[in-house]
Amino acid sequence: MKRVLFIVVGLILGAPVVGQESFRVELGRDGDTIEDMRPVFLTFETRPLPAISPAEVARRYQQLFEVSDEPEVRIDALNRLGNIRDRSGESIGFSPEQEVAVYQQALDSYESILAHGSFTGRLDELLYQMAKAHALTGESEKSINRLKQLVGLYPKSPLVAEAYFRIAESAFASAEYAVAETFYLDAINTAHSSNAGHRAGMAEKARYMLGWSQFKQGQAAWDRAGKTFCQVLQERIPNTSVLESVRDTDADTIDDTLRMLAVMAARQKGGDSLIAWLGGKSELKASHGETGSRRWAYLAFDRLADYYAAQGHFEKSVEVNRLFVAIAPDHPRKADFMAQIAAVWQLAGDLPKAREAKADYVEMFGSDAGYSSLQMAEQARWQVLSRELADYFYYRGTEQKQQDVAGYQASFQKAGTYYFGVARRQAQSGEVWRLAGDAFLQAGNAANALDSFRTAAYDIADYPEAADSGWAAVAVLRDHYESDLESVTAESDRFAMAFHDDPRLPGLMVFVARRWREQGLPEVALAYAGKVLLLEHSTTPERYAAWVLIGNVRQETGEYVLAEEAWTHALQLMEAETWPELPEGAEQQVRRQLAGAIYQQAEHANATGKPILAVGHFHRVEAAMPGSEIAIKARFEAANTLLQAAEYSDAIPELISFRKAFPDHPLAGRIKDKLVFAYTSSGQPLSAANELLAGIDLERDPWSIRLRAAALFHEAGDKTRRNELYLSYLKTGPEADSAAKHLELQTIRNRLIASMDDPGRLRQEMVAQEMASPWHSQETLAWSARQSLVMGARAAAVFSSVQLMQPLAASLDRKQSALESARQHFLDAESLGGEAVRSESLYRRAELYRTLARDLMASSVPEELNELEGMQYQMLLEEEAFPFEEKAIGLHSDNHRRIAEEGYDPWIGKSMAVLARLNPGRYDRSVRWMSWTKEDDDDAS
Repeated sequence: MKRVLFIVVGLILGAPVVGQESFRVELGRDGDTIEDMRPVFLTFETRPLPAISPAEVARRYQQLFEVSDEPEVRIDALNRLGNIRDRSGESIGFSPEQEVAVYQQALDSYESILAHGSFTGRLDELLYQMAKAHALTGESEKSINRLKQLVGLYPKSPLVAEAYFRIAESAFASAEYAVAETFYLDAINTAHSSNAGHRAGMAEKARYMLGWSQFKQGQAAWDRAGKTFCQVLQERIPNTSVLESVRDTDADTIDDTLRMLAVMAARQKGGDSLIAWLGGKSELKASHGETGSRRWAYLAFDRLADYYAAQGHFEKSVEVNRLFVAIAPDHPRKADFMAQIAAVWQLAGDLPKAREAKADYVEMFGSDAGYSSLQMAEQARWQVLSRELADYFYYRGTEQKQQDVAGYQASFQKAGTYYFGVARRQAQSGEVWRLAGDAFLQAGNAANALDSFRTAAYDIADYPEAADSGWAAVAVLRDHYESDLESVTAESDRFAMAFHDDPRLPGLMVFVARRWREQGLPEVALAYAGKVLLLEHSTTPERYAAWVLIGNVRQETGEYVLAEEAWTHALQLMEAETWPELPEGAEQQVRRQLAGAIYQQAEHANATGKPILAVGHFHRVEAAMPGSEIAIKARFEAANTLLQAAEYSDAIPELISFRKAFPDHPLAGRIKDKLVFAYTSSGQPLSAANELLAGIDLERDPWSIRLRAAALFHEAGDKTRRNELYLSYLKTGPEADSAAKHLELQTIRNRLIASMDDPGRLRQEMVAQEMASPWHSQETLAWSARQSLVMGARAAAVFSSVQLMQPLAASLDRKQSALESARQHFLDAESLGGEAVRSESLYRRAELYRTLARDLMASSVPEELNELEGMQYQMLLEEEAFPFEEKAIGLHSDNHRRIAEEGYDPWIGKSMAVLARLNPGRYDRSVRWMSWTKEDDDDAS
């Protein structure tokens, strides 16, 4: 009955929890003794297993142990309880306090069974339980002996592995580490060769303690310990997924194992020791791959680096991190190691090296591929480090620039590069883009600055400072690419389209307009200036600037009416309100431009044949800029325009008014000539002459003006005032130094001679000057010849008036002297007048001789002569007179012969009349004189 009970229960405990067919266990009512218990029946059915807990089964065995008096039953029940606890993994059965008491009681049963040799169960279990009982009762040596007995008698028992483990633990506790190492190895080997799967965890514990046993033996055994601990980690962390859900029981072991590896490696060769324990560099390189067997290896390097850092060995900590990255450059945890380098230097307080490490981290994963390889948290860290570096170099560049330290641009370039890297990997990165642009700009990298500002302005949605960034882009182009005006304009247009309400836009349009004007494209300049006027938020100064630009462009392109309109608007803006930005003298400048536009309209009208319209515009200039130089000039030009248009009646009062209003103006000095011209042209020579003589004493060369006035007096018929000026001038003794001057002086003399009663001296001067002058003209020669003839005629009259009387010699001398004087004048006249006066000269000279002959013949005979003597005297006179008469006939004949060459004139006629009287046979005939010109083929002689 009892035996059947043990077998049935054993079947229940030994069966799997879930089988192909279900079964139901029914237990009888509890009895006070085993005899009272009802048997257990097994009913196999195709139904689910009943829900019987291991705790209920354990309770039954516990009860059996307590009520049975048989050692075998009690020992078997105790074994069953142990098996249930081991297999279920639950703390069931006796409490620790109870268990000590129970095993104390069980020792007697063990000893009894061994003494009688009547145990029907497994003796290995019995020995194991005895060892356990001794251990629980504090008899460690006996416990170990029983375990040694167990491994010696039953080497194939499933309990051997645990026995070895217990023996090893005892040796370890006794500091017998070499012994402990041996038994731990035996425990591990036995556990691996055993099919007792429920003892696999014991092998892991043995491996862990094996490492400790080796560690405790000193550095000579640390290589074995390092490899052992690596195996411990390999068993506890077969793959990286385990790290995400490590059991509490394993966490401490893993942590302690890593700590021990770090301690040993730090005391030996550091990372190189780890490499050796982990199987070499090639094993590590593959440890993170798909088939890598040591994918946890990075934890060892991480713990070693931490250990160094905690001990203050910062450089060694960094070396370990760098060593792992160098060995496994493609490891997914590489970013953590690179970041840890920066953290170590940060902990060490070495900020430059920390920054360098951060820079290495950022650079290592800066490419798109590198950044994509990072986990989300690592990417966030990359962004944080990049931003820290960017901020640092920006601040550094700012300080260097303020202190005028060379190299500040390099700092700003680095800052810009880091900002750029962060910005392109953030969604709402407008501010970072703007900082990148600013840094690049201060680094002198205008191209990158422009790209960054553009991105912040136009590519980042809802960025509050987008307008400022757009403005910065415009500023970069304006300041660094000013020659590329098309790009500046395109950027300005883009800004205007995106930020049409920005208060800076009107000023930008003014700038663009000005630049296009400078480039010689006025139409484009006008278009942008017009945009300023269309913007509602344009300020008064901006509108003013636009109108000024429009005015300048219109004026430059000759659109003076539109220019006047623009300048008028600009002036109205200035007069409407006061604004501090207005440059000093701006109002005067605008007025000057307005006056200039009106003035140019006047000039245009005058040039196109509209003088009256031009005069009207000239008069409007005064209203635009009263009292200004241009207004004065406009008044002058108004008069001048009237003068040019022959509107003398209007021009003269304008000129007079101008001189009266501006007597000291330089233009007033030109009024005299213009008035003279106006008076002269309008038939008022007397007024012209008076104008010339007004203020004559102040002139540098008054006589030239007086002579002009004299000429005008001559024209006006005022010979008196003319002659006064001429005579005064001649008294100054002017000398001819040119043909023109000679003609002028001879003209003056000629006019004086013609209007004076007794101009004898002037005649002599005229002839003398003409005879002596190297310059002659037809006029001066004719005038001088005429005056010489006049003087000859007067001398001839004197000659005629001299009477020959006794004594004849004396009177004859006077008469001959008068004759010579007259004859010389006539000869001078011929030399001056030539053929024009020769007829008259020949006639007059002939008459001189004929008169002398006649007077000789008519002279009285001396009274003292008798009649015969008187007759002889008369004959002598006739002989003396005859040559003179012949001379006269000869000269008249010469004159007569001139007909053939020069033609007939009155003086020739007079000579012919005289010849007719003197030689009537030859010359006294009726003749009709005709003009005749000898031809080349004429046979006339």
